[in-house]
Amino acid sequence: MNNKNVLRALLAAGVFGMAGLVLAHGDVTPQKVETTGLPDLGDEWLDENPFRGDSEYHDRAVEIGASAYNQNCARCHGLEAISGGIAPDLRMLEPTIDGDDWFKERVINGAVRDGAVYMPRMADYLSQEALWAIRTYVESVAPQE
Repeated sequence: MNNKNVLRALLAAGVFGMAGLVLAHGDVTPQKVETTGLPDLGDEWLDENPFRGDSEYHDRAVEIGASAYNQNCARCHGLEAISGGIAPDLRMLEPTIDGDDWFKERVINGAVRDGAVYMPRMADYLSQEALWAIRTYVESVAPQE
């Protein structure tokens, strides 16, 4: 095989390989999260993470949140909540009501820019309990100052 054919083959492999990666994501439906062991928080969204700190449900929320994060968030926000730069690094959110406010707004409303969905409205698919558990997990792996 001459050099031109090798270059063409590599170029074709790269183009088709990248197309495959782009098409492989598709429309991903968030995965159901089992929240057994966490209290029912009701339909009205709380203003602050109820599982933070010394909550009796903290450890269970971290456990549920780790699984839920890996199933539903890691593809964009990074493995172990370490962002690769595509989406915000959630570990950097303030572990206070201010960070909760941003988190809550995003999971309820999603993120759409110029008609493109950057993040689906996760609250349409996951319960408040599951989403606060994800927030609790992310806080648990945030860098300590």
